[in-house]
Amino acid sequence: MSRIEEMLKHPQVLKVTDNVNEELIERRTYKPPICNAFSDSYSILEPADEFEFDIDPEAMHKLPNIIRNKVQRVKGVDCPDESVKAQYSKKRNIGIVFSGGPSPGGHNVIAGLYDAAKKANPQSKVYGFLMGPDGIMENEAVELTDDVVNAYRNVGGFTMIKTGRAKIDNDKKMALSRETAKELKLDALVVVGGDDSNTNAAFLAQEMFHDGVQVIGVPKTIDGDIQVRDRNGNVLCAMSFGFHTAARAFAGSISNLCTDGSSDVKYWHICKVMGRVASHLALEVALQTHATMTFIGEDLADYTDVRRLKEGTTDYTAFGMTLRHLSRVICDGIVRRAAVGKNYGVLVIPEGVLEFINEIQIFIIKLNTIIAEYNKSHDTTFHADFSKLKDKLDYLRKLAERSEEDRTFTVWNRRDDDLFNAIPGFFQEGLLMERDSHGNFPFSQVETEKVILGLVQDYLKTLRERGEYKVGIHRDYYKKTLKKGGLDPDFYGPILFKNYGDEYLKVKPAIISVRTLTQALVKGGAMPESDKIPAPIEKIYKKSVPSFNTQLHFYGYDGRGSDPTRFDCTYTYNLGLTVFSLIANGASGLMAAIRNLETDFDKWEPVGIPIAPLMHLEERGGKLSLVIEKSIVDVNSTAFQVVKALREKWLAAFPGDDNYRHPGSIRLCEQGEEDRPITLTLNALGRE
Repeated sequence: MSRIEEMLKHPQVLKVTDNVNEELIERRTYKPPICNAFSDSYSILEPADEFEFDIDPEAMHKLPNIIRNKVQRVKGVDCPDESVKAQYSKKRNIGIVFSGGPSPGGHNVIAGLYDAAKKANPQSKVYGFLMGPDGIMENEAVELTDDVVNAYRNVGGFTMIKTGRAKIDNDKKMALSRETAKELKLDALVVVGGDDSNTNAAFLAQEMFHDGVQVIGVPKTIDGDIQVRDRNGNVLCAMSFGFHTAARAFAGSISNLCTDGSSDVKYWHICKVMGRVASHLALEVALQTHATMTFIGEDLADYTDVRRLKEGTTDYTAFGMTLRHLSRVICDGIVRRAAVGKNYGVLVIPEGVLEFINEIQIFIIKLNTIIAEYNKSHDTTFHADFSKLKDKLDYLRKLAERSEEDRTFTVWNRRDDDLFNAIPGFFQEGLLMERDSHGNFPFSQVETEKVILGLVQDYLKTLRERGEYKVGIHRDYYKKTLKKGGLDPDFYGPILFKNYGDEYLKVKPAIISVRTLTQALVKGGAMPESDKIPAPIEKIYKKSVPSFNTQLHFYGYDGRGSDPTRFDCTYTYNLGLTVFSLIANGASGLMAAIRNLETDFDKWEPVGIPIAPLMHLEERGGKLSLVIEKSIVDVNSTAFQVVKALREKWLAAFPGDDNYRHPGSIRLCEQGEEDRPITLTLNALGRE
């Protein structure tokens, strides 16, 4: 036997190379606390009539059997009626499926449901459908056991039963799903997913109503865009599970970049975080890290260009945020920091920031119209006739010229053409790419950070040429350098700097090259025109010349695959318990939720929220569909207003330290880890 073979059998080697380490053992054995409602032997439901919803007529028509559902409070009882005991404790077959992308804490939803079902009746069975909704339609399921469930308690991912993005959205798929439920003799089906998946759960509840199969939804999405309020603004679900963990995971990594940037002092880290429709993650990351600059999409959408309004232009679509203006705002922050010696920083943008820019939305609408009209009026298609970007741009230019000759032609004017030609070529190409079968623009294919970065780099180059973008030189360093070279700093200072005497000295705007530096020295009487620039002076000048070095980062899949925070472990385990209580008490078409997440744990309240009343008609995929509306960042919320108020402080465009915050790593211990998202805490304080 070789030495390495012997080593591989050594107990210590086996221990340190085992898949199961101490951290995982601690996670598996951790027991989340349970809500007061689950501390008794049984639980019942009480209708909460004070919560009301505006019901869409189409939802009334399509979901008649579940549209009248009420919000249900879960209440614990020790000695209910015998009929309640019998109903609660009967043997059940329950199926559960993950739908959509993974979200930390999903395994604990299963664990909570499994524990409650087995406690009520050890003969009950819980089936996990494999690979998402396809598992339902194809009857690919596995019966969950103690060993399987225990291996994944408090652990991230959806690894136990995997997930998928299929939708049960037509009669054939519904029929297959009903057949699976019949074959497994299911009493209930649990759908863990986002807004689309919970919409799907509502239709399944309607379809399976007369089969006696209950369907319960569970709100899951790291984007945080499932937030439920009633018609009066009462919060029923403040945040979907997984959001806190993903935000903490992203914040941990971005905080490390803040530390790296302020150590190496040469990079701007451009960080794109998940959130295509809503910017909740970017907002939470800003609060967690105090990154140098964070842009919130909903804030950009709310922007009004007051200056252009005052100019009296008649182009009423042009007053919102433009890409050019956004790039100017970013450049302003970069230039101001550089002036105090900080030519580095961390910029955070949400994945869907471009969708909030008025100009881009207008471009998409106009280009969709132009392409559709062309295809309608020609025997060939727009993309067949104009295969190259240059050809497409030439066609648009001709339309702009036409608008000047024909005032009734407004779909593409000269301003549109000028703005469109100011954005990077690859983004022009992206905006002009072929539409999908419904004529919609494929936003997901656009590299947001590269679009913005291209404009920023172009404008910084202009500012550098104007002499406005310079790295400030600390006066002590300047004086030490000149004295070391035998030069009088007070003599050269007024010649070189526009603010001589300040803590950070900024080279005069006119000095943008060695040639202009020579001219300034000659004009100031510091040297003859034929002499060489003194070495200390040239050294100071070179240090003032900025280079914009960037590193691009995308935060998405790493966060959604993270092990859950203690908050998400507790939240999801109690969601699982809530699911069983809803099932045991005969509910269907409800979404399991926990109210008062923003408060201390002893005030958490398990509830069932009716899904059908949350649904309204929206355009999806080129047609009107019943969906649950996504929740975006409220720019009037306390959380956003706090971030807005602290932007200048976090930009730290002044001498001294940056204001970065260290959120720390995700831990499961009882002490030292924050107990909820900061956005929840701030918004709750605002409501008080």
